[in-house]
Amino acid sequence: MIRVLDDTLLDDPGRLAEVDAEGLLRAAAMAGAQVRATAEAAGEFGLDRLRGTRPRAVLLLTRPGVSQSAVRVLLAILQPVCPAPVVVTDIVPSWIGPLDVVIAHTDDPGDHVLAESIDRAVRYGATVMLTAPSEGPVAAAGGGRAILLPPRLPVPPGFRFPRAFTAGLIVANAAGLLSVDLNNLADELDREAEKDHLQHESFVNPAKALALRLAEHTPLLWGLDDVATAVTRHAASVLASQAAVVADASGYQQATTKIALHRAAVQSTTSGEDIFADPDLDGPQGGGLRVVLVEVRSDERSLAARRAATEALPGTEVLSVAEEVTGDDATRAAVIALRFELAALYLGLAAGTIGDRAAAHN
Repeated sequence: MIRVLDDTLLDDPGRLAEVDAEGLLRAAAMAGAQVRATAEAAGEFGLDRLRGTRPRAVLLLTRPGVSQSAVRVLLAILQPVCPAPVVVTDIVPSWIGPLDVVIAHTDDPGDHVLAESIDRAVRYGATVMLTAPSEGPVAAAGGGRAILLPPRLPVPPGFRFPRAFTAGLIVANAAGLLSVDLNNLADELDREAEKDHLQHESFVNPAKALALRLAEHTPLLWGLDDVATAVTRHAASVLASQAAVVADASGYQQATTKIALHRAAVQSTTSGEDIFADPDLDGPQGGGLRVVLVEVRSDERSLAARRAATEALPGTEVLSVAEEVTGDDATRAAVIALRFELAALYLGLAAGTIGDRAAAHN
């Protein structure tokens, strides 16, 4: 939980830019550019071997870092529609074969576990899409047989979710498993980045507004559908990485089984918490919890989950971009992920967990 927050910083663009000396806000705002660069690179390397074929299995390899988030969101999107099994694994299994597709991302060129998996996959003829640095054991393991997409934009490791996610979407598009308009995805991410620009004040800036709602609370990020739940786990990860905030992230149905936590959340939304109360004078409000319900899909199941959640938690915010964003589940998921990334950065900069204020404390 953030305890000391300089919220005046958020509406002072000059100070924000000065504190963000590393350009982290700019790096996160390059999400759309990452999508375009990844799509261009894939076009140059070619995916003809995938077109017109349906894989026997799609393997999503998880490695430390944003790979975890990208895999979760890809799995949630692919699983309901993919005619082949979608397997999430840390290593390539022994049954890998030429009809299988492997999708992997790493920021660590020396990841020997991944290098061994890539070597096994290409030796047995699997199609491998790999986003990784162009030098090191991982790249060498592909041996020219993997589709290797090295980074084309100088973005810090924690901000490469769009690249890993786009690579998976490219493979799914080529194999006929999905139909995601990557140009539209990039455009929508650019629009979100513009809305969240540091020059925009918090009352019109969705990321700053989200940061202020989460500040000095323990966030409960509960998804109303499988894709949204995957996005909440990415959100919890970036809040921890950038703002030292610990958040609970799960699907709403799962959250109801966390009996004490759910009960406390209900109490916090029904107790008439005063948003202007001074915690030093008036004591903690509502246990310091802040529930954010996240919605990506608008199908019958997610709408039923929304009704149940908002009845139990009246007045709780539902974070949905359905009315703002043109596109499919993948596009809406990526936009919400970017909003959380920028919100986490604003929180971290205002609290001094990142940026020049953090450096001054070390």
